[in-house]
Order: sequence, then structure tokens, then C-alpha cells
Amino acid sequence: MRIEKKIAGMRAFVQGARRGGKSVGLVPTMGALHDGHLALIRRSCNDNDITVVSIFVNPTQFGPNEDFGAYPRDFEKDAVLAERQGVSVVFAPEPREMYSDDFSTWVDVEQVSSGMCGESRPGHFRGVATVVCKLLNIVQPDHAYFGEKDYQQLQVIRRMVRDLDLPVDIVSCPTVREEGGLAMSSRNAYLSDAERTAALAISEALREAAALVDKGATGAQAIDLIDQRLQTEKLLRPQYVVAVDPDTLADKSQQGKPLLLAAAVHAGKTRLIDNIRVD
Repeated sequence: MRIEKKIAGMRAFVQGARRGGKSVGLVPTMGALHDGHLALIRRSCNDNDITVVSIFVNPTQFGPNEDFGAYPRDFEKDAVLAERQGVSVVFAPEPREMYSDDFSTWVDVEQVSSGMCGESRPGHFRGVATVVCKLLNIVQPDHAYFGEKDYQQLQVIRRMVRDLDLPVDIVSCPTVREEGGLAMSSRNAYLSDAERTAALAISEALREAAALVDKGATGAQAIDLIDQRLQTEKLLRPQYVVAVDPDTLADKSQQGKPLLLAAAVHAGKTRLIDNIRVD
């Protein structure tokens, strides 16, 4: 497995693979790889001749009071895990390789980025869309793989690819969960044992609400059920609970399925997100 830190080197490798008639898959990550990432990597390795995994903690998607400095990093472990899955190249640029001192061009995807996490994390999706656009331009993959746990991010990237006519297939993969149902996230490493136990209520509440909607309830009724369930856990502080259109992410609280139920919840100091789609 090759480790590449330079854009020019990454492009040269992919160009060589293309000349050999090989297909290329990209799995963008910020490292701290877990089973959710590995599921994306396995899917890419199965679908493509060459799989590139990017490991880059992107500074432009973190707000001034967020956890950029503390975000978990273990590159050596990540590289071992990637190689075991059959990854061809790990692209691990330094921030200065991705952003020049006078960097001034941004990708801002409107509408789907405005609510949910976009409301509480201003500028976050501008940073996400910009770095993903750069990665797609650098690697030029046939397919790029994203998890459905970060559903709003997935929709932002889909819209960007559609609107900018980027020649890549965005492949979504189901959320991978820990035993008990907690959605896998690199930030789960921050949780204490008590917080982790309390956080199981998030997926439980979403499942109960989804079953209610499946029987004919509205989004508002589902939100009430989720809120009530989360309030029973003293270590949890909901930031938002929404019922939205699965494609546009517009509010659907007064309607029934199909819809997406999504929540952002603080467990102690750790911010967790999860969702469930009801079709």
C-alpha cells in the first residue's frame, strides 16, 4: 500500500491506474477509522480495481469552539487497518498542501445545508463541500463512498455533484452500529461508560418513532415521542429533533412518510447525530 502526501503524487498514481484501464474508488475520511469506515472501504474495494482512502482532518469544517485540536488522530493504526482491507493508496496531505495561505475559493451548497447541523454549525458544510470537491478533483474517482449516518452531509455532496456536473457516482452505505444500536462515530471515543449507555436511547427513540410513523403518525408525533424518550436520560441534551423530506431535507413535521427522522444530541460534551428513514 502506498502513502501519498502530495497532490501531484496522488494525481500521477491515478493517471497511471487509468492508463491501465483500472477503475478507482474514493473513501474520504478524517481518520480515527472504525468499523463504519471499514464497511465503506470494503464496499469500494469490492466495486473497484483501485481504492483510495483519504485521511485528512479538515480544519475548514470546524467552528472556532469545536474539537479540531482534540479530534482523535492515530495515523499509524489507520494505515494498518486500511492496508488490511486492500486499500491501494492512503492520501494524507498536510493542511498547507490543501489550503494555500491565500486560499479564497469556497463551495457553498444552499438549501440542503441550511437546517439541522447547518443551523447549529455555521460554515461547517461550506468546509465539507469545499474539501470533498477538492478531493474529487484530485483523485477523480469513478465512485466515492459516504455513510448514511451523516445524512445531511450525504445530501449536500449529492447536490454539489449534481449541480457542478462532477463525473462521479456517489454511493451511500448504511449506518454501521455498535452493539446496542449506537451509530459508530470517531467521536464515540470521547464517551464515558455512563454516557455511552445513555446514548443508546437515541437509536432506540428513533426506531420507536419510525414504527409510529409507519403506522400512520405524522412527523410532529414522531418528534414528540423522541423528545419524551430522550428527556428520560439525564446525561443527554437534545440539540435538535426533526422530521424532514429525505431528498430535500425540507420540514415534513405535519406530514407522514416518506420522511427522515434525525437528531443531534449532546452526551456530556460529545455531540452525536443519528437518523432513520421511513419509506
